[in-house]
Amino acid sequence: MEICGEDFGKDEIRMGKFVIKETKTGIKFDLKAGNGEIIATSEVYSGEAACRNGIQSVINNAPIANLEDQTVEGFEEQKHPKFEVYVDKAGEFRFRLKAKNGEIIATSEGYKAKASCFNGIESVRKNAPDAPIETAE
Repeated sequence: MEICGEDFGKDEIRMGKFVIKETKTGIKFDLKAGNGEIIATSEVYSGEAACRNGIQSVINNAPIANLEDQTVEGFEEQKHPKFEVYVDKAGEFRFRLKAKNGEIIATSEGYKAKASCFNGIESVRKNAPDAPIETAE
């Protein structure tokens, strides 16, 4: 199979993955695309079990989440689970994924273009369901 001009065997196609890592204040996860870019990150959890529950929540909610574009005047509020697209204080587009209970379970980096933010959401939808879970070294 050819992807971006590179030839990959069937087993060599790079998939996304969840990476669990320790921080100074607890433990968190990043969802990385096949190219290694972080497409979503979690809050800091107190323990690994809670972090893994957060990952499972992303896996369950991302594929079915509604899209709420809060950058549009008079936007229609969507039911949870949902991706909320908004503009941060620096003027960049971001998204946050909220679970069925309204809790934020993953957030994005800032994007200069709204289209890039939407691409990030699609990447989470595509990568999360089958992403393996690894622990950072």
